[in-house]
Amino acid sequence: MAERRDGCAAIALRAPCEADIPALLEMINCPGVRHGTARLPFTDEGWVRRRVPNTDPNIISVVALVEDTARGWASMVRGTHRKAHAAQLGFSVHDDFTRRGLGRAMMAALIEVADHWLGLRRLYLSVSVDNAAAIGLYRAFGFEIEGRLRGDVLRGGVLVDSYAMARLGNAAPFLERNGDDPAA
Repeated sequence: MAERRDGCAAIALRAPCEADIPALLEMINCPGVRHGTARLPFTDEGWVRRRVPNTDPNIISVVALVEDTARGWASMVRGTHRKAHAAQLGFSVHDDFTRRGLGRAMMAALIEVADHWLGLRRLYLSVSVDNAAAIGLYRAFGFEIEGRLRGDVLRGGVLVDSYAMARLGNAAPFLERNGDDPAA
């Protein structure tokens, strides 16, 4: 992959595949990933194997590749029934690749799918109140803090608050009818 002008390796995005399992397992067991998520230590390979490849039509997953290795993993889980207009997002980035644009690239890709392919109106997530970098990224994409979840996650023996954040989108516009449309 080509290197960007800022010195970081180029980022490629695609759906996760079986070949990504070792890199994804390493990533989700990184101390920083555990610190920024509700993930428990010692996640085993079986947990990743049950999620890759994804066969659930309500889950869209993407990996961010740096030099052909998965270094980021994000998912969008669509609601069903009366929550079919909404989806919950989750992100993980390998400790050695934070603040290099992987989260931004994966967020942009998931929002593209949500807005232009699925017509979702609400995207939501939770984030630890002390994760300033993630909060800044989410705000840059139009997410707003909707509330504070007190004592939401136990981290290192201490209860940590989380923010509930969401981005509300507009309904997709209709294609304008014109004189060339035989159904007009």
